[in-house]
Amino acid sequence: MNDQSNTRSIIIEREIAFPPQKIWRALTQPHLIGEWLMKNDFEPVVGHRFGLRAEWGSVECEVLEVEPHKTLSYTWGDHDLKSVVTWTLTDTDKGTRLRMEQSGFRQDQPRYYGGAKAGWPQLFDKLEEVLAQLD
Repeated sequence: MNDQSNTRSIIIEREIAFPPQKIWRALTQPHLIGEWLMKNDFEPVVGHRFGLRAEWGSVECEVLEVEPHKTLSYTWGDHDLKSVVTWTLTDTDKGTRLRMEQSGFRQDQPRYYGGAKAGWPQLFDKLEEVLAQLD
């Protein structure tokens, strides 16, 4: 039985001084994703399966939801981890409130949870660097 109530999530919210359209590009264009996250064959199409590849290994993903400039959601996992990453972009006076939630960490997966909890803030920093260089 797969009990979702017994899983943990990581949520990061950050106010970013760029419009949602610009952030959306960095979240959905493969060459830009590669600059802040990992090498990939991403396409913003529901049902598209893609891989994320790094020195330490790879992650298998499938696009679940695409609402341009607003919401992007995809599965994120391997043989053991079954999680979902959801990006939410909200227009604000100063730019965009970017929210990332990775849900589905089981209680017996402290290594995955700890790694993601430590890793995502650094990835957000890299994402902001990439955005600062975009026209």
